[in-house]
Amino acid sequence: MQAIQLQNESLVEIATFLVRRWSEKDTVIVEISDKVETKTRLKENKVILTPLEKRIGNDFQKYRQFRTSLWYEAMRIKFCKKILSNDHAFGFILNTMETQRVEHLGRKIWRGMDDEIIFNYTYMLVSRPQLHTVYGKARIVEAFYQYFMFGAIKGEIQSSHFEKIKKASAFAKKIVEKAVRENHDTEWLEKNVSEIIKILEIDSLLTIPVSLPFMKAGMPLSEQELLKILKIISKNKEGDFGKVDSSAVLSGDNVYDEYKLLLDENKKSENKGLMPEAIGIQIPSTKNVDETKIYDMSLINGLKTKFKEWKSGWKEQHLSSGDEFDEESYIEGHEPFFTDVKKSIKTKIVILLDHSSSIASDALEYKKATLALCEVLSFLKVKFAVYAFSTENRAVVCWSIKPDNVKWNNMTAKRLAHVVANGSTPLAEVYDKMFPVLQAKRPDIFLTLTDGEPSDPDAVRNMTKSLKGLGISMVALGLGPNTVRATTIASNLKHLGYEKTMAVSRLRDIPNKVINILDV
Repeated sequence: MQAIQLQNESLVEIATFLVRRWSEKDTVIVEISDKVETKTRLKENKVILTPLEKRIGNDFQKYRQFRTSLWYEAMRIKFCKKILSNDHAFGFILNTMETQRVEHLGRKIWRGMDDEIIFNYTYMLVSRPQLHTVYGKARIVEAFYQYFMFGAIKGEIQSSHFEKIKKASAFAKKIVEKAVRENHDTEWLEKNVSEIIKILEIDSLLTIPVSLPFMKAGMPLSEQELLKILKIISKNKEGDFGKVDSSAVLSGDNVYDEYKLLLDENKKSENKGLMPEAIGIQIPSTKNVDETKIYDMSLINGLKTKFKEWKSGWKEQHLSSGDEFDEESYIEGHEPFFTDVKKSIKTKIVILLDHSSSIASDALEYKKATLALCEVLSFLKVKFAVYAFSTENRAVVCWSIKPDNVKWNNMTAKRLAHVVANGSTPLAEVYDKMFPVLQAKRPDIFLTLTDGEPSDPDAVRNMTKSLKGLGISMVALGLGPNTVRATTIASNLKHLGYEKTMAVSRLRDIPNKVINILDV
């Protein structure tokens, strides 16, 4: 097995894609944390996952567990009305029953998950504590969990307690089956938890000790041992899953291609795109960043519709001669023939986003507009790179949002969401930081979006001249609160040596302005 460490950025990217696909909810965000167990916060629309390195097994086995636990969380998002805390017996038992309910419902949609669920059960059982290590009445709850989930318990328990556990497990199983059969939801299931509490003779507020897989991280488990446990699980779950080929489950061939692709992409990212391209350029953190707030889907979809003919590479145009005669155009006095004209966007563009303090009050709308621009450029398969600048710890920072050799995705969107508008407009200093990149990449257009006057106009004029000397077309887009102010900013920028300046008073107009300067 390949010993390549998957970066959390790569994991978050594929986890976000998978959880949104499985849950059919496009606003879910994913976070990786080594401090808590895997959980979903429905109100926050967030899934928190235990990282790979804290799990048991080899790299591929860890990934399979990671992926399946993500599937369960996606099913909770899709089917659960509420998720209680596992800290107390009542919530712990409800969540356990909900795990079974959403599994039944999810398997009806995603039949291909069966092998992965069985494989995951194996490691779930391995990770559970021996009953003699759990004290007090919490031992009864742990035994109930193990018997209900796996059909087996780890260790010994008093026979009188075991009878209660079997009875409670049988009742819980009947309730879950009825919920699935009659389409009952979380709230109906919750009404039956008290009966299980009663059968087990415990307090609903009984504290449940945390039991996490990563508490035994790195525990050795041979393939023979794993197969032995897998066969036990397969036999106990035969009533739900039917006959299971344990060897096929162990191999995980149906997931390995996906895992191998992820490794390959991860290796590429290590070599390009995830490291700063020049000293002075930094990559924004994507940890705990919610990029969904800067997605304006109506704006994005409207732009994609408007420019969809560019996507196809063809556009219908009316001419004095052509392929077909258009009677209506002739009657209206327009060119009477129309023909399909091939369009292609070969322009390479680098975009620099001003995130000085003057944009702070409109930062959200500014990011929505610039993200929509990036979405459409990606949609049109334009080769582009995006940078931003702001001040952090009293020093100007140039941020690499998207290098030209990295695809636009939710991780690059997270980088954009991370940048906080702050500081002045030291354009000359930013240009100087970017000069080695621009010199190496030689884009056709270098576009600067700014809403203020640069700190040192003469220095900007000199840098603009140097960049033009590289054969780069220097373009600036002035942003203002109204038409007059935007036009004034654009006019002032003209004196700094830019070959073309434009003005925008409505932030939503940014994508149209930028796309229309591309050569087609």
